[in-house]
Amino acid sequence: MNSIKTAAALLFSLALPFANAQSPITVHVFHHENVLGTSLELKLRTSTDAQATQAETAVLREIDRENSILSAWSSTSEFSRWIRTHGTPVHISPELYDVLSLFDRWRQQTGGALDASAETAVRTWKLAAVEDREPTDAELQKAVATMQHPHWTLDPVHHTATHLDNAPIALNSFAKSYISGHAADAALAAGATGVLVNIGGDIVLRGAITERIAITDPRAAAENDPPIDLLRLSNRTIATSGDYRRGFEIHGAHYSHIIDPRTAEPAESILSSTVIAPDPATAGALATAFSVMTPAQSRKLAASMPNLDYMLVLRDGRTLTSRNWSTREIPRLQTVAYAPQKKAAPSLDLLINLELARLDDPRYRRPYVAVWVEDADHFPVRTLALWFQKARWLPELKSWYHDDQIRNLAEGTDLSTTVSSATRSPGKYTLRWDGKDNAGKPVKPGKYTILIEASREHGTYGLMRQEINWDGKTAAQFNLSGNKEIASASLDYGKHN
Repeated sequence: MNSIKTAAALLFSLALPFANAQSPITVHVFHHENVLGTSLELKLRTSTDAQATQAETAVLREIDRENSILSAWSSTSEFSRWIRTHGTPVHISPELYDVLSLFDRWRQQTGGALDASAETAVRTWKLAAVEDREPTDAELQKAVATMQHPHWTLDPVHHTATHLDNAPIALNSFAKSYISGHAADAALAAGATGVLVNIGGDIVLRGAITERIAITDPRAAAENDPPIDLLRLSNRTIATSGDYRRGFEIHGAHYSHIIDPRTAEPAESILSSTVIAPDPATAGALATAFSVMTPAQSRKLAASMPNLDYMLVLRDGRTLTSRNWSTREIPRLQTVAYAPQKKAAPSLDLLINLELARLDDPRYRRPYVAVWVEDADHFPVRTLALWFQKARWLPELKSWYHDDQIRNLAEGTDLSTTVSSATRSPGKYTLRWDGKDNAGKPVKPGKYTILIEASREHGTYGLMRQEINWDGKTAAQFNLSGNKEIASASLDYGKHN
């Protein structure tokens, strides 16, 4: 058997790990862009393709249904219609009532660290950032005073909510996790036996599925940078909040978009907080709250709640975890230096930024994408990313697939790990090449070509290529022309964190 057939067999064994002779079970993987303002990864454990399609449809339908209720960004959502009322009891849906009740609960339990009206302070900072200045003390004090008022009252007997003031309110602190949980339940009801829903880094696991979860290092810049931790989870929700993908730039300084409602100041001491909980709303709410609270406050609140674990990454470099966090970690090999090494000069690496083209569809499946590096002889030295859904369509990535490149698949990219991270914009990805081949050895200085290939199942196709001089000395930047699948791409060869 030649190497392509051997690797293809390996690929199918990785992609279809739950087969048995009596009732073949397959994990189907789907990727969609622009779902709740970010990206969706969906894994469904079913026995037939038809069941997988049915469960996928159920997930998307439930996301759309609840978004039409809870969205603060759609003027036609139930929440937006309710927020335009004042002083009048309004009968609302069970979902909106539930979320408002949860906000009341978490506002009390976190001592005000989680508040739907934090949007008031966010807008204050956004307006100041447009003028490239920090908000004044008077502006911040006004925001705090506004946020401290009650914003609604709930009547549990008549199931009504009365909107009380004009404070800007958004439910995004944990609405994404809340919706993800119901979407996962919808998949199970539609016939899936196991489901993973990952919307922008907030992950829900339900049923007969166990997943490796990589926690993004908040100090990393690229999708393929090493994670800060690796976990194994089942029947849990994990959510991560952090300031490293969004925020405000003022006078060249970065300020977190996560605001402390008690002070109207950006939360700066915590780079990221990750929470594991049995239910999605708790994980999402506390991931946000723990980014605002002190570590001591977070530890005390977490200790009062059963089956809850967390990891905090502090700005000073420390990592703090709950007592049982280590029981969920997957052991990883650590590189050990056995001989003194000469101090290396600061080196250059390459950041590859790419943005997927948006189709004439508010939500669309991500195309198959391969990003890799070839040397001057066109030999593939490193696969940086390989994103696909069905292994049988990998040959559609014609350039990547040929010449036995598939043999390096397992070395160049991780097929089995999903990622918990702060939310990022849909369709936008950053990859890093550190100048090493698939074996982890530094390449020799010289000419190398970066290739970005994208294809849809029986659809459009695009290939980008850019030659660079990898000499470790001369920084360079390149902008690549877009195509039908990749709207734009850029290469930045230089010194990066």
